[in-house]
Amino acid sequence: MAVQLNRGSSLAPFNLTPMIDCVFLLLIFFLVAAELSEEEREMKVLLPEASEAMPLTSKPREVFINIDQAGRYYVTGELLALEDLAAVLKTAWTNNPGRASVVIRADRRCQWQFVVGAMDACNKARIRDYRVTTLEGQPG
Repeated sequence: MAVQLNRGSSLAPFNLTPMIDCVFLLLIFFLVAAELSEEEREMKVLLPEASEAMPLTSKPREVFINIDQAGRYYVTGELLALEDLAAVLKTAWTNNPGRASVVIRADRRCQWQFVVGAMDACNKARIRDYRVTTLEGQPG
């Protein structure tokens, strides 16, 4: 008894449509994720200059506090009062105890008291890893 094999269907071309769909979905996902991660650094503030400024390297779970010229606080693009900022920082510390990090981006034209207020809110929330960003400038 001979076994008959249908060799014509084994050499048929592969259907690449599902694989192409997956590649396009992954591409869209990574493009959207990249846009959202840059949202924090897009606010238009004029940073002060410092001769020893280092490039900003992001760590995971950083909270960006943007302070505009009028002294208003923004976190994730949302306007917050100082009390609300303190609540957000406490939540960040609760979610990442000991590892929460804050980057304060203040407009150079704002009063220093607003930056000190953000630092004080960090201290009250027990976040010790906070820093103020500057632009690299020319020495003296």
